[in-house]
Amino acid sequence: MEITVLHLPWRVRLALGLKKIDYKLVSIDLFKNEQKSEYYTKLNPNQRIPALIFGDQILIESTAIIEFLEENFSSYPLLPQDNIKRAQIRGFCQVINSAIHPYQNSNLVAKIEKEGNMNKTEWIKFWVTKGLTAIEELLKKYHGKYCFGDEITMADIFLAPQAQAVAERFQFDLTPFPLILSVVNNLKDLPEFIAASSRNQPDNIEQAQI
Repeated sequence: MEITVLHLPWRVRLALGLKKIDYKLVSIDLFKNEQKSEYYTKLNPNQRIPALIFGDQILIESTAIIEFLEENFSSYPLLPQDNIKRAQIRGFCQVINSAIHPYQNSNLVAKIEKEGNMNKTEWIKFWVTKGLTAIEELLKKYHGKYCFGDEITMADIFLAPQAQAVAERFQFDLTPFPLILSVVNNLKDLPEFIAASSRNQPDNIEQAQI
């Protein structure tokens, strides 16, 4: 069954790439507010990206999409069989989703800067530091070569884009977080991670929203 993805965030690119899943990409230009168009709003009333069309069904939100891919495509498992470890990885991912990812959203940052009269870089660094500090502590329990041992999991495809984005977009120094930096360095030169990197995308889609 054909998969169509409308706008392709970094972490979803990684999941599709690692699992070697073929798909059709439809770009949604966030700079032109195409996510607010009548066409896209019918697919996702929340007017956020991404959306995935699988047959006649529509899936939204990157975490739910990645979980769907994991459950329906057995190639390259992103979660272990052990239920405790699966829950630990999901919890790790949700820390990134709640404590790091939102503060890199360009629409939110622009609104805070405008209405709150704040320096956006300092605001981002304050909140992202709190999130990365939590992730660094979790890695002390779980890390190996990657986030959870020596196999790539969903945790890695959540961490790498966020860590690289704050470093590249906001000149955030990751050296106070040696375990995060070690994991990211171990991932960044893998073919799937190179192919999924924002710098290798034709439309620089991460400039609008991670």
